[in-house]
Amino acid sequence: MTAADPLDNYKAIADAIATLFFPHAEVVIHDLGSQRVAYIANNLSKREIGDDSALEDMLEGGEEERNIGPYEKLNWDGQKIRSMSTVLHDAKGKPIAVLCINLNITLFETAKAALDLFLSSSKVIPQPDALFRDDWQERINTFLHGWLRQRQLALNTLTREHKRELVLALHAEGAFKGKSAANYVANVLNMGRATVYKHLKELKEEA
Repeated sequence: MTAADPLDNYKAIADAIATLFFPHAEVVIHDLGSQRVAYIANNLSKREIGDDSALEDMLEGGEEERNIGPYEKLNWDGQKIRSMSTVLHDAKGKPIAVLCINLNITLFETAKAALDLFLSSSKVIPQPDALFRDDWQERINTFLHGWLRQRQLALNTLTREHKRELVLALHAEGAFKGKSAANYVANVLNMGRATVYKHLKELKEEA
């Protein structure tokens, strides 16, 4: 019966990580004893099992770092890789291997650049006064979300009482002076228009 490969469990972990982040991550296991690449999951680097690892420094005396990185390097195809290396030890605490996770971040950087460009405010102009002089909807939106933030509430979790308080607060701000404002508030708060009018009527009666 042949002895089990001490790196078998780590190879399974390498497969799991590569599968979870597929197709963007490669996981390489370097055997410090042979100084060779022992395993590659989702090969992105075009290395081969048995290639020289050049990690002799890991075997020298002294306290090595257990986790190294993250650090960046360039792949063979010019794409940027962000890597993390972990030194693996046997039961006696001797370093036996290094597990390297290589994540291709070029796609994410490209997506970020596209989003930054799309969301850039450099070409956004102030609201034209001629169009938005009486934008009661925006004023309602601004007050409503400020009210929610102050109370750490979310629009979709408001109780019936919360909605009543908000309608009254909007009234105090003059929100219902706008034409169709009551309909708009009813739609935004997901409540009946009659309920909005009921709260407003109660307010007038109390006054």
